[in-house]
Amino acid sequence: MTATEPAGRWLQRLVQGQRRLLGLALVLALTSAVLFILQSWIIADLFGHWLQSAHVAGQGAPGAGWWPILLLCLLLRPLLQFFRERLCQQASWRARSALRQLLLQRLAALGPARRALGPDAQLGSQLLEQVDALDGYISRYQVQLQLVLWVPLLLLLATAWHSLLAAALLLVTAPLVPLFMVLLGHTAAAASQRQFAALGRMSGRFLDLLRGLRTLRHLQALPAAQSAVEQAAEDYRSRTMGVLRLAFLSTAVLELFASIAIAMLALYLGMGLLGLVPWSPGEAPVSYQSALFILLLAPEFYAPLRQLGSDYHARAEAQAAMEGMLPILQLEDDGEAAHRRPVCAQPGFGNPMPEGSAGAVSIHCHHLSVSDVGIPARLQPLSLQLEPGDRLLVQGPSGSGKSTLIHALLGFLPYQGELLINGQPLHSLDRSAWHARVSYLAQQPELLPGSVADNLRLAAPQATDVRLIHVLQEVGLWELLRRLPLQLNTPLGERGLGLSGGQLSRLALARLLLRDTPVWLLDEPLAHLDSDTARGIGELLERLSRGRTLLLVSHEDTGLEWLEQRIRLGVAHD
Repeated sequence: MTATEPAGRWLQRLVQGQRRLLGLALVLALTSAVLFILQSWIIADLFGHWLQSAHVAGQGAPGAGWWPILLLCLLLRPLLQFFRERLCQQASWRARSALRQLLLQRLAALGPARRALGPDAQLGSQLLEQVDALDGYISRYQVQLQLVLWVPLLLLLATAWHSLLAAALLLVTAPLVPLFMVLLGHTAAAASQRQFAALGRMSGRFLDLLRGLRTLRHLQALPAAQSAVEQAAEDYRSRTMGVLRLAFLSTAVLELFASIAIAMLALYLGMGLLGLVPWSPGEAPVSYQSALFILLLAPEFYAPLRQLGSDYHARAEAQAAMEGMLPILQLEDDGEAAHRRPVCAQPGFGNPMPEGSAGAVSIHCHHLSVSDVGIPARLQPLSLQLEPGDRLLVQGPSGSGKSTLIHALLGFLPYQGELLINGQPLHSLDRSAWHARVSYLAQQPELLPGSVADNLRLAAPQATDVRLIHVLQEVGLWELLRRLPLQLNTPLGERGLGLSGGQLSRLALARLLLRDTPVWLLDEPLAHLDSDTARGIGELLERLSRGRTLLLVSHEDTGLEWLEQRIRLGVAHD
């Protein structure tokens, strides 16, 4: 199987849901083609009558009955084109919205494990630029692919009615256009794929530089960073111009062949009207009206082919964009093989959460491990029991599976063995119901550029200011904020820029309190903190986690001496 086959299947699956809109757009386009044939015949007939009236005395003027029909054709064709484009744009918008929603669902299902697919900036580029790159393929290429067959066929039949030789000339020269379109299209597809990959890398690099702007300023390395960004942008610009040159070159080649074909047809018809055709000297094999009619149809005969040649680049761009998104789209298709147990039921399709006493939650693992093919995370078989209110410290060297354990407990990784939540297997639970009972704190809490209140309300969108102040008092952060001019509206930069490491940890704990769940899963909450700050945050954790089921992952135990239960993981081996 080639790399483009899965991408092609996904593109077809994406378009399949918009067949009704695209089919209606095709009907409008074919109607416009029929009106064009009628319009061309009326024009040819009118000019034919005028020519005869100029050479034959007493010849009457052409019939006035043609004029309303001609005017109707001239008015209806732009209207049909307008509604066709509106339908195609609507189909494209719906398809891209559905794809973007699917990508978001797949990334949400991965949770923290999404980082294995690339940095957030690259994933954001896929959700925005690469999804939007499908617009031309859906809104133009799909309908044009049908028009390139039906419109030339209609025009060919109309031409053959007046001249079989002219129709044969059109039929012989027509394949040259799609032939060169395919030859140049493969090169354009490869170039577009390289461009999308370069854009993703550049997005990730630029985001890293923005996040490290403060450090770069302290190191006086801003000029070097600026130079690196400028060089990357210049390289991307030059590669983009290369892709555009290729597109323009292929369009020019297609136009050249179409022009040569039309010139050959015009030469034959002109020589025929002059009586210079060798096989019928002194005679006109095609009348003036018919010759003019055929010449009016000829450019339109090649127009769908030329347009498809232009839109073929949209197909190449869409193919490259879809191949970039395949790692996300194939997660469910390839990841849920028959031997692999589902991680957690989709929202709305699993069992409800079994209730413990007073909403408490117990977690039992028996020979729990993560070692599926295609998943870099590993966890050696592990057994543990966490009863409601138990607090456990998990330690071990890097690569031993500490974070993997948390991700498996969250339902984001397929696992082997037994994992019970209040006595019920995790894989059978409704995902949203389980996530409503658990709070997760990553090594680097997700903090967005915005105010303190905005970041807190990520955990509880309906929380009032009074509630926010209460949790900030609980974590010891309100005394600092209340002295600031904007208080809750104090802005934070990227990754919480503006607060110290300890203050960011307290803000993250305030979000946990807002969720008020019975289970806390904390991944290195004291990492990158000095010993004094770590002890302070550890004491705060001891107080806030009382009565909750707590699993805390940490390399060190500074500030965590209060945790009674402890396990140590060994180094995982592939």
